[in-house]
This record gives sequence, C-alpha cells and structure tokens, in this order.
Amino acid sequence: MSGPATATGLFASLRRLAGTTAGIVLVRLELLGTELEQEKLRVVSALWLAGAALLLLWLALVLLVGLIVLLMWDGYRLAAIGVLALLFAGAGGWLLHLARQRLNPPTGGAFSLSLAELRRDRDSLGLPGD
Repeated sequence: MSGPATATGLFASLRRLAGTTAGIVLVRLELLGTELEQEKLRVVSALWLAGAALLLLWLALVLLVGLIVLLMWDGYRLAAIGVLALLFAGAGGWLLHLARQRLNPPTGGAFSLSLAELRRDRDSLGLPGD
C-alpha cells in the first residue's frame, strides 16, 4: 500500500498556491508585528529615561541655582541669575535638539526588514516594481 495520494489538477494546484500565499503573508505580518513592538519599546524606554533624567536634572539645577545665588548674594546676585538663565535656555535648546534626533526612526526606516522581505517576495515572483 502506498501513502496518501496527492491531488493533482488545477484545483489542487490553486489550493497549494493559496496555502503558500497565506503562509507568506502570515510570516510577513508576524515580522511587521515584531518590528512594531520593537519600535514601541524603543520609544517608551526613551521616554521613561528622558523623564527620569529631566526630574534629576531639574532637582540638581534648583540646588545649583540656589547655591550660586547664595554665594553671589552681596554684590552680583542679579548678574548671576541672568547668566544662569541664559545657560539654562541654551542647554534646554540643545537637549530638545538631541531629543528630536533620538526620536527619528533608525537607519533604513522603522520597518526596513518587512519592506526588504516584501521587495524580495516581489522580485522572486517577477512582478514589476520601483
């Protein structure tokens, strides 16, 4: 006795093609979901770290400003407050610039692996592309 007979014919070929296509789409969607999860974790962790850093820097700056103003109390308190305000404004602008750079997607785009796989699928099927 032989094993189960494999179906032949047009409908069997179409059924196998549909199964293969569904498998490819499923794998690509899983890859897309994984990349989406990675992006979400990257952004959330960056925001948590930024929040904690801002809290600690704020506390340190309040203490530092208080110390400097107390040290300059007799003669230069207004000048000390003005210089510190300018320094903080410059540092704040620099930090905003760095934060904007950090939130840019990684090299190649946020979903570069998924796009590369879809392009490879398109090329292997011989479909016209870009």
